[in-house]
Amino acid sequence: MSTFDFGQETEKLLKWLGEFGKDPEGGVSRFLYKPEWTEAQRNLEKYMRQAGFDVHYDDVGNLFGRLEGSTYPEETILTGSHVDTVKNGGLYDGQFGIIAGIVALEYLKREYGQPLRNIEVVSIAEEEGSRFPYVYWGVKNILGIAKREDVENMVDFDGIPFTEAMRKAGFAFRPTERAVRKDLKAFLEVHVEQGGVLEIEKKSVGIVGHIVGQRRFTIEITGQANHAGTTPMGYRKDALHAASSIICAIMDITKGYGDPLVATVGKVEIEPNIVNVVPGKALFTLDARHTHKDVLVRFTEEVTAAMQEIASQAGVGIHIDMWMDVDPVPMDTGIVEIMKQQCEKDGLSYKMMHSGAGHDSQIMAPVIPTGMLFVPSHKGLSHSPLEYTDPRDLAQGVKALVGVLYELAYK
Repeated sequence: MSTFDFGQETEKLLKWLGEFGKDPEGGVSRFLYKPEWTEAQRNLEKYMRQAGFDVHYDDVGNLFGRLEGSTYPEETILTGSHVDTVKNGGLYDGQFGIIAGIVALEYLKREYGQPLRNIEVVSIAEEEGSRFPYVYWGVKNILGIAKREDVENMVDFDGIPFTEAMRKAGFAFRPTERAVRKDLKAFLEVHVEQGGVLEIEKKSVGIVGHIVGQRRFTIEITGQANHAGTTPMGYRKDALHAASSIICAIMDITKGYGDPLVATVGKVEIEPNIVNVVPGKALFTLDARHTHKDVLVRFTEEVTAAMQEIASQAGVGIHIDMWMDVDPVPMDTGIVEIMKQQCEKDGLSYKMMHSGAGHDSQIMAPVIPTGMLFVPSHKGLSHSPLEYTDPRDLAQGVKALVGVLYELAYK
């Protein structure tokens, strides 16, 4: 590649885009269909036009910038990520994938001219679910799998209906009669890792093989609240003690499985939560993740049996509610192989890894051949104003993207 400074250009554009939705409390707060979101999309639209891309929005507000293919106009290679943020988010989550795509397309256009196949960069309308209780609205509309009835009666934290917010931003529901796009032949997403593995291992690029599956549970333990001084230990039905024993058992079982299984008890509530009362009720959550469904199922079945056994021995009731069950999603093996070849060809420092977080790619992958690249997150921080990636690592991520786009669109 030429001596073009990918890192400097990418960082400059990230800071520019981060001005739209800059939060006085820190970081960036850019929620679906809010004025800050609209401002970001309109300015990205303007930038893409000035860069010589063909630009259009779809019905719901996904923004596309295209380099038209010369030979296979019915085939499109798509890259990008989401433009929305969490509250007080950083400069890199989501929008790095958009900026990386723009920088890559500008470079390819300048160095190699018109591709054989269309290349598009997309600024995806929404992924985070930060304003409305719905995630992946943007990519689900690209694929034609979003359901109008799922959002028609939704309101945001200010009571504003989803339909009103969308209309005020200038967009509308995708017509059911509109045909789903058949031209998309691949989707590539470049993203910050949102974890510390790449930084710890001193690698600049992560090639994602799988996005983990997730199972989430709420577990309620019912004992009997009673006086802390007059209830002998042998007569107690202590819900918190039982919950503590169960949580320790979950962690022991998890460690026995080893990587890449992770399990987290992230929320615990007890009642009546008084210093001199034996807890009568305890509620806690469990989040379990693995790259292979059979392992995830086996683990959660083992844990469920252990929870029920401990509760029985403690003489307390237990109710286990699994309210999320998302399968692991593999990335396309052909694209993964191209990513590896390009990293080796360009001398990029890379690691094969999985994603422990959800991304737009996991919705795309079952429908369109999909690949995902990570760059390091300093100290593993993300969804934070302190989010940071060194420009040298940004550059390696963009270079990897350029190489893969060239292989897919110019050959």
